[in-house]
Amino acid sequence: MEKLKRQALITWIAVSISAIFANFWSYWGINENFHEGWYFVSFWDNVFMMFGQYLLPAIAFMLLAVVSIRWNKVGSLLHIVLAIGSYFFFGKMFAGFFLVAIPLSGLSILYWFANLERRRLAYFLVIGVPLFQLVGIGTFHGIRIANRYNDNNFSVRQIHGNGITLTWAPQGPGWPDGGTSWNDAKRICAHLNSDGILLQNDELNIWRLPTVDEAVRSMVYHGSNAGGIWDSNSREAMYKLKPDKESPLWNIHLKTIYWWTSSEVNQKDAYIIVYNGGVWPRSKNSRTGYLNFRAVKEMPATRDR
Repeated sequence: MEKLKRQALITWIAVSISAIFANFWSYWGINENFHEGWYFVSFWDNVFMMFGQYLLPAIAFMLLAVVSIRWNKVGSLLHIVLAIGSYFFFGKMFAGFFLVAIPLSGLSILYWFANLERRRLAYFLVIGVPLFQLVGIGTFHGIRIANRYNDNNFSVRQIHGNGITLTWAPQGPGWPDGGTSWNDAKRICAHLNSDGILLQNDELNIWRLPTVDEAVRSMVYHGSNAGGIWDSNSREAMYKLKPDKESPLWNIHLKTIYWWTSSEVNQKDAYIIVYNGGVWPRSKNSRTGYLNFRAVKEMPATRDR
């Protein structure tokens, strides 16, 4: 009797851990998919990225849990094989190591000694609840993405903010799509010609990075200014309308979701702004694929909004 109680306890500990990680990765994956992903023109390319990148950990934890609940020894071996594989794939990267490799290793041990006869509740916890999150959150964000304002005008734009008017560079060297450090962004702005489409050998200093205050005041929602205000004391941005990745500031089909500002936090960090209006400090040496810039100037634009 004591052995059966211990076995039942081990089993439900394993199922609970599987459910926690399946739900965690479902929540994280579907939100991240619509936050930094879903930028391709092709619907099917976006779907492929969603399942192949953002939802892969959630799907893996769900499938492993189902196999382990039905055939505990087989599931245990699969967990340890994937734990070893994920370690070599992620290395000691924080999220990959602590949220994938370590849980898989622990679950491998637990499921080896597990045995569950009444499986309906377990299946609901490891599959039903995560799928409910994926469908619910995915539908909400899918509708939001589908209603983004996009006028397909990626030329020079003059944008009116709360008390400021800035000219924003056209897509090209002054508005690229790819990882750029803060210092490189400032250097590119300094060498950008007056049209914003060519880089010169000499510094022209016509273009620059926007300040954090200017960037916040320029954020948009559905083609209108979002009413952003930057509080320098609390270091927070506040908006009348929550901004989104929309025209005339953003291109919904570029992967960039963060822009550098010229405002420095200290010698090592500067502020970045997210398409949804968030402002965060980042190391000036950061060069991630989603972090870039769009140059600005005070001169009149060649083409008006």
